[in-house]
Amino acid sequence: RHIIIPRSVLPQPQQPRTGPADRSTCAGMKRFGSQLPVCEPQWYQGGASPYYRKSHVELRARVRKFVEERIKPNLDTWIESESGYPRELHEEAFSCGVQGVLFGKKWGGTMPEDFDAFHELVLWDELARSGGGAALGHLAINTMALPPILYYASDEIKKKVVKDVVQGRKNISLAISEPSYGSDVANIETSAVRQGDYFIVNGAKKWITGALMADFFTVAVRTGNKPGLKGLSLLLVDRDSKGIDIRKMETQASHCHHIGMVTFDDVKVPVANLIGKEGHGGKYLMINFNHERFVIAAGANRAARLCYSEAFQYSMDRKTFGKRLAQHQAIRMKLAEMARMIESTHDMLERVAYQFTAKAPDSVLGPLCALLKVQASRCFEYCAREASQIFGGSSLVKEGRGKIVERLYREVRHSAIPGGSEEILMDFFARTALRTARKIRARL
Repeated sequence: RHIIIPRSVLPQPQQPRTGPADRSTCAGMKRFGSQLPVCEPQWYQGGASPYYRKSHVELRARVRKFVEERIKPNLDTWIESESGYPRELHEEAFSCGVQGVLFGKKWGGTMPEDFDAFHELVLWDELARSGGGAALGHLAINTMALPPILYYASDEIKKKVVKDVVQGRKNISLAISEPSYGSDVANIETSAVRQGDYFIVNGAKKWITGALMADFFTVAVRTGNKPGLKGLSLLLVDRDSKGIDIRKMETQASHCHHIGMVTFDDVKVPVANLIGKEGHGGKYLMINFNHERFVIAAGANRAARLCYSEAFQYSMDRKTFGKRLAQHQAIRMKLAEMARMIESTHDMLERVAYQFTAKAPDSVLGPLCALLKVQASRCFEYCAREASQIFGGSSLVKEGRGKIVERLYREVRHSAIPGGSEEILMDFFARTALRTARKIRARL
């Protein structure tokens, strides 16, 4: 027998504590995009959600229109071009209400009045629908390199940088990793020695995303004799400073937004360009990493969803041994496992987005964002592999129906390594959990 429980006695979904209370927890959302199962997030396909409002829906439509009309038709050409996508794309994105959505009006942005982390999730998810290639990729880098300036820099630095970057006229890159130190941020060696009103900077930064397009760099340097993170500071460095050399680095992925090596040879940086307090750079970076990992995870999961979508549709069309691919149980198992991982990762993205919206402390966000990024990159890796298996030989060539999967397959490591490698982040989570557990036990 089935026991029918009156709805009134069931636990009712709670409205979020922050933001306007006009979110629907029971009514489905208006349908948008593909309605093939799992090819879009559930709330695009009529599913109920407590997270999204009218402003999220409007942003989703703007970003999708921009991707469909400005990025997708030009992506192959930009990838083949030595110079990548045009810088002017950022100003176009700003005029279309895409570029400035993460920044408030005081910074020249177009942030909605009811902005929360779900607007950002929508932005990165929709931009990743371009199918790889990293077009408009510097928008993400700007949101990683600007926060230390927004939160800690002097008004003079903010006036020099922020509005031009927000409105797409200029770009800024984050310069942390070095030839000998990637995830091991505490031991970076690039030095900044004070001489009068200047710091003299020497060293090299490697794997700097957007280095060729950046007008400014937020640079992590060692300014004192203290070891580890306590000896680090952040400087704003102008790319036109004498003694800077920037070169393109060829990568595994086919991108139109490039990675570079930046070398500093006795570069004079005004002391006024110090971001925040000297010796506090390590702390600023640790806080910044949470957002960076969220951004990477959102893009990685949409890339995984694209792999699934391409493979799902191909399996319904392609025939082998007298059957559609989708009629083979082995193929259906691949699709089902891809769907399971994608949907669970998206649920995790929304859970972390809610923590950002609720202003959870960094001590809470840190472990969550670490696990989230690993979950997303491993989901992407699995889906890229299985989609390639479903496409077979068509996933080996840069043309035809398999070319998107071929391109995305080569982008997996760009999600798994930057922002903290999977191994580093897993260990960070475990160490944090054990430290918390020891404190709890000590109080018992």
